[in-house]
Amino acid sequence: ASRPRAGRSPPPLPQGSVDCPNLEFGYGDADGFAAELSELYSYTEEPEFITNRRCFEEDFHAQVQGKRWLELGVAQQKAYVMRLLDGLEVVSRDKRLRVARAVLYLAQGTFGDCDNEDDVLHWSRHNNFLLYQMGTFSAFLELLNMEIDNSQACSSALRKPAISLADSTELRVLLSVMYLMVENIRVEQEPDPPEWKACRETFRTELSFPVHTEEPFALLLFTMVTKFCSGHAPHFPMKKVLLLLWKVLLFTLGGFEALQAMKVKKREELGLPPLPEDSIQVMRSMRAASPPTYSIELVEQQQQKRGHRSRRVRADKSQDSLDIYNERDPFKNDEAGIDEEENDDVDSGIEGELDLMERDAIIPAMPAQRPPIERVSFPKGLPWAPKVRQKDIEHFLEAKEVQETPCEILYRAMLYSLPQYMIALLKILLAAAPTSKAKTDSINILADVLPEEMPITVLQSMKLGIDVNRHKEIIVKSISALLLLLLKHLKLNHIYQFEYVSQHLVFANCIPLILKFFNQNILSYITAKNSISVLDYPYCTVHDLPELTAESLEAGDNNQFCWRNLFSCINLLRVLNKLTKWKHSRTMMLVVFKSAPILKRALKVKQAMMQLYVLKLLKIQTKYLGRQWRKSNMKTMSAIYQKVRHRMNDDWAYGNDIDARPWDFQAEECTLRANIEAFNSRRYDKPQDSEFAPVDNCLQSVLGQRLELPEDFHYSYELWLEREVFSQPIRWEELLHYQ
Repeated sequence: ASRPRAGRSPPPLPQGSVDCPNLEFGYGDADGFAAELSELYSYTEEPEFITNRRCFEEDFHAQVQGKRWLELGVAQQKAYVMRLLDGLEVVSRDKRLRVARAVLYLAQGTFGDCDNEDDVLHWSRHNNFLLYQMGTFSAFLELLNMEIDNSQACSSALRKPAISLADSTELRVLLSVMYLMVENIRVEQEPDPPEWKACRETFRTELSFPVHTEEPFALLLFTMVTKFCSGHAPHFPMKKVLLLLWKVLLFTLGGFEALQAMKVKKREELGLPPLPEDSIQVMRSMRAASPPTYSIELVEQQQQKRGHRSRRVRADKSQDSLDIYNERDPFKNDEAGIDEEENDDVDSGIEGELDLMERDAIIPAMPAQRPPIERVSFPKGLPWAPKVRQKDIEHFLEAKEVQETPCEILYRAMLYSLPQYMIALLKILLAAAPTSKAKTDSINILADVLPEEMPITVLQSMKLGIDVNRHKEIIVKSISALLLLLLKHLKLNHIYQFEYVSQHLVFANCIPLILKFFNQNILSYITAKNSISVLDYPYCTVHDLPELTAESLEAGDNNQFCWRNLFSCINLLRVLNKLTKWKHSRTMMLVVFKSAPILKRALKVKQAMMQLYVLKLLKIQTKYLGRQWRKSNMKTMSAIYQKVRHRMNDDWAYGNDIDARPWDFQAEECTLRANIEAFNSRRYDKPQDSEFAPVDNCLQSVLGQRLELPEDFHYSYELWLEREVFSQPIRWEELLHYQ
């Protein structure tokens, strides 16, 4: 069998080429509705659409004579779904799977009765609300728990030399139904009837505030991730688990607009001044900066090699030429003039750190309406209002009433296993990164994309190669999005919750991992065309598929860039910013790993939001890079000044010797860790009974304590009084005797 080819990417563009236009990219919580649904399925799963339809139609035509699903009234549809759900309780595993496939066909929009893609999406939405109203999600949650605990499936997968799509069939069907329900109900649309809006709020509450002391649904998915990474369940379909986990967090915690509204509300409650601007809105109005001109750079590189560089640079060339010295060429292996020695240093340093993570990370012992955003008068030429840091934060942190928000409940449930969750997510991210090298001990994230029989033709190999690369890209997208969402919500809920997650990400080598991700031809990654549009859902369900050829696969789509890859890059840059902001020790990690040339390569992507987060990361380490670096990168310094927020007395561009001196980085992290542990202990540790606990000898204090009494005590209180008090004689002589 031939091996799948590597994914296609367009030919590399020269650095600063005019052929790289501004990217018209709209950043948001997620991609378009149809795109988010299509990424749930791999192209290898395409034949299962027909299998799901057959399972549904065989059962439906046996129950309902002479009618199609679309012709039934709502009451008849509910009655059929109820009978269908009864079939999930049978003992036979095969029969349960057939019923689950029939339910999945309903969730997919009963495409056999539809004429076009819009009809499929309409009926998918209708059917998913109907399924939720009939209790389908709860029924599938029970089945999911059964499959997770299925030791026979786990041991069977462990014995196999190669795991394929067939090993995760039941789990993929269950997770697909649950994902379709979450995504369809989560997304709000204008014509939604009132009962659907009520369903949405009920479903959000059900996922956020579990009843009967159960854990939040997101915690079950986190547990699946750690079980997969531990090697005990290699057949788990990780892409579907991660997509569902991301969408559950997005649904229960809220997206970026909900987060902004929560910020505004909290500031009002605490008597703080309103926010001067919405960061994402400001970034949407920014324009991308132009990279240096390629031809001038080649000239300057040649002059450097010959040693004839003039001490003075002419004024008309200064803005272009000063930006290129002391930097590597941004497209390694594509163009001449690469500093191989620096390449090796960066790669070896990052690889050394990530090897630790692949073995196991070492952890030290030690709902308000959004108000309209008013225009802010910025300083001339600068987009941001300056900030001043608050000095009295400690008192504020010591006194917070604890509110039972979805974020608070999730953090409390994750608390004691949170390090394992972060390590597992980063292990999967490392395995999915395009710069990762194949290693025998790395985890296999392709179990839910590889077919039972490997391809035997060139065409099949090309198709599988595209599918594998698309699969990895979707995994990177989901992990980057859920990490960013988790960090932002925890930071708003309580800063020490955010710091706890951040510190464990740092301990698990998240910083070198993200730098390793960006140590590639980032333009090629963003413009990669790892998709086959005719195989995407819902198009493939209502159209006859054309014959695929090598030429059609090579051509790909006509999009200017890949939305998910640009989305992932921005998310990872935002995560890296959150980990390093105001942390000197972590900023020095950026310097030690030589992140400046890696980050400068990312500036070649002409997209304002991505450039902004790159410039932020360059700004915080500028003072440690030395005067020569600042002098040689004046255009980058100018871009930082124009686009990044500045604070009063900000000396980022004028680092002195005192600022650049090393200090005890370990002490800084240990102090933070001690504060975090004190917070977690104070807020979440329950006091345990002990024989050495002090005894309260004060009569008034003891009588004033509230005791937890069982519920049946209130009903039998009078009987207890009669039996234990009134009917018992008082022996006064014994009382006198004890005195």
